[in-house]
Amino acid sequence: MATDTQPDTTGASRAGAVRRLLLDNGALTALIVLVVAMSALSGDFLTTDNLLNIGVQAAVTAILAFGVTFVIVSAGIDLSVGSVAALSATVLAWTATSHGIPVWIAVLLAVATGVAFGLVNGALIAYGKLPPFIATLAMLSVGRGLSLVISQGSPIGFPDSVSHLGDTLGGWLPVPVLVMAFMGLVTAVVLGRTYIGRSMYAIGGNEEAARLSGLRVRKQKLAIYALSGLFAAAAGIVLASRLSSAQPQAAQGYELDAIAAVVIGGASLAGGTGKASGTLVGALILAVLRNGLNLLSVSAFWQQVVIGVVIALAVLLDTVRRKAGAAPVAGGSFGGDRRRQAATYVIAAVVAVAVVGAMSFVHGGSSTAADRKIGLSLSTLNNPFFVQIKAGAQQEARRQGVDLTVTDAQNDASQQANQLQNFTSSGLASIIVNPVDSDAAGPSVRAANKAGIPVVGVDRGVNKAKTVALVASDNVAGGRLGAKALAEKLGGKGRIVILQGLAGTSASRERGAGFAAGLKDYPGIKVVARQPADFDRTKGLDVMTNLLQAHPDIDGVFAENDEMALGAVKALGSKAGTSVSVIGFDGTPDGLKAVSAGTLYASVAQQPRELGRIAVDNALRAAGGGTVRETVKVPVKVVTKENVAGFGG
Repeated sequence: MATDTQPDTTGASRAGAVRRLLLDNGALTALIVLVVAMSALSGDFLTTDNLLNIGVQAAVTAILAFGVTFVIVSAGIDLSVGSVAALSATVLAWTATSHGIPVWIAVLLAVATGVAFGLVNGALIAYGKLPPFIATLAMLSVGRGLSLVISQGSPIGFPDSVSHLGDTLGGWLPVPVLVMAFMGLVTAVVLGRTYIGRSMYAIGGNEEAARLSGLRVRKQKLAIYALSGLFAAAAGIVLASRLSSAQPQAAQGYELDAIAAVVIGGASLAGGTGKASGTLVGALILAVLRNGLNLLSVSAFWQQVVIGVVIALAVLLDTVRRKAGAAPVAGGSFGGDRRRQAATYVIAAVVAVAVVGAMSFVHGGSSTAADRKIGLSLSTLNNPFFVQIKAGAQQEARRQGVDLTVTDAQNDASQQANQLQNFTSSGLASIIVNPVDSDAAGPSVRAANKAGIPVVGVDRGVNKAKTVALVASDNVAGGRLGAKALAEKLGGKGRIVILQGLAGTSASRERGAGFAAGLKDYPGIKVVARQPADFDRTKGLDVMTNLLQAHPDIDGVFAENDEMALGAVKALGSKAGTSVSVIGFDGTPDGLKAVSAGTLYASVAQQPRELGRIAVDNALRAAGGGTVRETVKVPVKVVTKENVAGFGG
């Protein structure tokens, strides 16, 4: 008699279990893959210092994202959190330093500011019936505007007692990481253990059903957005503590990172799903990605492309997971689900430890020529002047056989702090920094000082930290030269407008101060308007067009950089170079072409390529123990049509 044999399904069931485990924890899987890849590609990635850097760099985004998690779980959106973070920090610094209010009261006022903005968001959405996107977009603008009004566009020093939030405990454990862990725990408890947490899932799942079941949806939305504002205030305080100053332009675009972290972590923008641990993993993915790309010297422009692709792939993985019937990513399940999640994290920890051990072995015997590696952190590459600095630096690096890594801070002081931390943990021979803000760069440069890495400043100095050399033009002197040139061109009398640079940057402050000081010698010159155009040509065009409506009879324009000056020339049309004289600043190639053509009367030229070349040369000298001058001044000169042909740039 034949015996029936049962097919062996053990292998298939195990494969299915592994597949389900990966699908149920897509974000965690992506994080592990990223860590493995970065560890294999860079021997500097799995160092203790660098892993702590990643934690610090993820902290602000994670804290913002925890607050946004509440909103997204309830099927809402909050675009105002970045502005609220900046405003809360500004309120704290302004009240504590400018008005002498006790620090603990200033902290309460900062937190109250965040909660108040959250309540306004909630009221507009719940009672005003505005779509969450529109309501929070409006408050984004209001928050950023109030931050600039309070600070007058300038950073405000942070109280020392609060700045300790950016320090370390025991000399190694960063406080921002502890704050992130605490806020994550609070988020998990609120989502999984409280009435309001259950209400969030109910509202996100089906708002009408939640209302019919007796839930007071409008009041719950007030509380949900107030929580988001509270977390934004906490993130702003932590961010400002890291930078030792409240930056009115801080946290720009962070709302998008926060939303991305929540969605990457498994939450759905349709509402009803999401958990604190997933959000934390999402924030860590973004931090690991940026950190690793910096260490691998990936172009600043390509970094944006890579990050966008990874975000899209992570969300696509979540879509696949849902279609495959994976478990919903909710925060209110306990018992067996909680034990299964704990087991998952234990497995992830074991995998991480194995990776660390394996990669440490792989890279243990390797050594890179760190004595020939230099890092250059530029405030922005969205400006021809800094592109020219980069070109001069790269040319000199090639000539001397140096490996030069260039990063773009995108005018974000926090992002620049992250980049400088990455340079320090990589053990480079020296670092060149063009600060977004001189005060905000201080803590990161002090960390490099502590690590024994010489730092060279270029174009702008660093406050409260040691730089072995500062290679710069004198912005204040340049502003004075610009005032003199314009006043003499106008014969000592006339009506002019001033186009200001990005509020809060030292370049804008210094050039504006020098120009104002220079005008004191010409009482016949009247400034009829001054407006910011953010160092941007398009904004220069728009602002100048608007100013001409109110002041059609102006005689001159001073723009704090050539890009804005070229925008003004476009707005003036045939008046430029004839009835209206325009002066720019920087001596960029496009600016000099306009000077040669006669549409731009003059540019206060700084020779940016020379700045980059000299900075690299001094960085190499300092790395080799050579002698360098503390200040290297590259002369500025007013370039007009008469002398533009002989200007080398």
